[in-house]
Amino acid sequence: MSSRALRRLRGKQRGQEALDLGDLTLVDSPEEEEEKLDTAGVSPPSNRTGSSRKAKKDKAQKNFSNIYELICDADKEAEKISPDEDLEKPDGNKTSATGRNDNKDVERSDQKHQHEEVSIKSLSGDRAKKKKKKKKTKVTSEDGQDAARDDNIDLLLENLEQSNGLSLQNEDCGGFDRRSVLHVEHRNLNPETELKRYFGARAVLGNQRPRQRNRQFHRSTWMTSPKDSWPRFSRPGISMTLIQSKDGVQHFTFEHGRDYQQVQFKFLDAVESMDPNNIVALLQLNPYHIDSLLQLSDVCRIQEDQEMARDLIERAMYSFECAFHPLFSLTSGACRLDYLRPENRAFYLALYKHMMFLEKRGCPRTALEYCKLILSLDPDADPLCMLLLIDFLMLRSREYQSVLQLYQDWEEHRNLSQLPNFAFSTALCHFQLSQQEDVDPEESDKQRNKADQMLQEALIMFPGVLTPLLDLCTVQPDATVTSHAFFGPKSQIGQPPALAELTALYVGRTYTLWKEAAVMLWLEESVKEVLRRCDAKDPLVEDSQNKRKQRYQSAPRNIHRHVLLSEIKEATSSLPLEVTTQPVMGFDPLPPLDAVISYTRPERQHVGASNESTLSLFFRSLLPNFNLQGGQRQEDEMEVARAGQELNQEVNRLMVAMRDMLANIRFQEPPREDNPYRDEDEWD
Repeated sequence: MSSRALRRLRGKQRGQEALDLGDLTLVDSPEEEEEKLDTAGVSPPSNRTGSSRKAKKDKAQKNFSNIYELICDADKEAEKISPDEDLEKPDGNKTSATGRNDNKDVERSDQKHQHEEVSIKSLSGDRAKKKKKKKKTKVTSEDGQDAARDDNIDLLLENLEQSNGLSLQNEDCGGFDRRSVLHVEHRNLNPETELKRYFGARAVLGNQRPRQRNRQFHRSTWMTSPKDSWPRFSRPGISMTLIQSKDGVQHFTFEHGRDYQQVQFKFLDAVESMDPNNIVALLQLNPYHIDSLLQLSDVCRIQEDQEMARDLIERAMYSFECAFHPLFSLTSGACRLDYLRPENRAFYLALYKHMMFLEKRGCPRTALEYCKLILSLDPDADPLCMLLLIDFLMLRSREYQSVLQLYQDWEEHRNLSQLPNFAFSTALCHFQLSQQEDVDPEESDKQRNKADQMLQEALIMFPGVLTPLLDLCTVQPDATVTSHAFFGPKSQIGQPPALAELTALYVGRTYTLWKEAAVMLWLEESVKEVLRRCDAKDPLVEDSQNKRKQRYQSAPRNIHRHVLLSEIKEATSSLPLEVTTQPVMGFDPLPPLDAVISYTRPERQHVGASNESTLSLFFRSLLPNFNLQGGQRQEDEMEVARAGQELNQEVNRLMVAMRDMLANIRFQEPPREDNPYRDEDEWD
């Protein structure tokens, strides 16, 4: 009997039976197939003729070109309960009429599976054997539903992904709670994922799909999507090495090759010339030089060319990602980069600038992932002070529970309650949770009471936040509030310098979150309660005043760096003089004082004598190799070098002023032919 006749007897059609590895065996002879059919006890049912014709018709209409369609059909059939299983009792025993036959069928099926395992092993190896054993276990198991659930491929893949995610999280040190809050997901690093959620895939992608045929080949990356308009990528000379691995944490660092170091020296010369055209010329020869891309991005942003500025930052991130070490992971949370090394700082700055572009673009969820990534690179030192920003991005993304969990986990070892942003953001999170519609009334009242308590404590600890916050929200406070000594002008003037900097930073960044009518009414009620507690001589008021006097005297360097990068006017105006008087470079703002230098820039030789004229020093500032005297005195070398540097700076300022003056000159255009006031006798 042929295989087609066997399928007709079984009421099945080719491609419709459950996909089994036993079907991969070599085709047996008709005599062996008939013998197997007899030993299995299969008899042709009388009601299968119509179904076989219908199956044959479906086969003619449907052509299976994808093997995964068969797998899906097999999964659906495996989930169904067989008639034999329907006859079983809850205790696992069958009815007396069919008990002996079913037991024989089970024994014969076991022998059949053993015979099939031998043939599968010769074709597929150990992997097919394991799967066949799993299939056998499914047949002999008492619970058919559990076995069908185990064979569900989608469920197995989902469980595998969850187990992998937990294994990656367990590699980090410092507690499971910290990892769960700062866990980074690859799919959330792409802003298109968030934009598609808001506007749909058709509005985001547009006409990109038809153009994929003619696009250039680029390496697949997580953080950025390479563009066809970018220059052809060639390794710029950046590499990443593993320094050490200790307690499950891996420390990496970027390294610059010899050719890249020479380009870096040329970049520093171009920065000292204070001419952006020199940086553009350098980028034309080295299109993936990191510091040049960062510096030129700032120039484009100042000139309000946001698209070009964002494109340059993405190109820098692509260059970094192509240089990643094979063991470096963006999502594990166990990879560290030391900010003390100049080669690593550019990666921090590129991530920060890209994060700010995403936040302004309207992608706060994607910006939050990059904020977590920056914080995970060095959570202890936090060189860019991302703790002053992460709560704002979580509030923008409506991740209220994440803010509360981070505050609970890090309060013990980081004292987050001493930062104005966390003191007010946690209270705002409790209030937003109390306003949700799907919350029980009892839980809502609990969250509201917690929010009132935390907001009152925040206002008592940081009274200087209220007045500038109301000013930016265009809200006129009551006369009782402005005339009170606790919230009056004295609260602004009497703040320590570091506290004034933190307060201005928080107010200038998050005032938009307080503009809601419900939030403003809640703030008004809390302010009245705080005034009542002040008049009642609450001991918490005096205790908070003593804490403000003892703390916040001077802010660390990473907070100053964060304020400079944020570019919030209210915060930058409160920076101390030792920060505002020194030059700040966009590619390396406020470098650490204890930096780890791997290579140094060669000093430029200043040739000349102490008795040179001013004109000679002027020409030498323009041409460093110019030497009018032809001689050099060793005892005056340092003085001449210092004088040349000062004169070089003065001449550079003069050249910039002259360039601006020439750029602003406007010549009067000659009269046109269509001028109605033109004299007819005027000479053409």
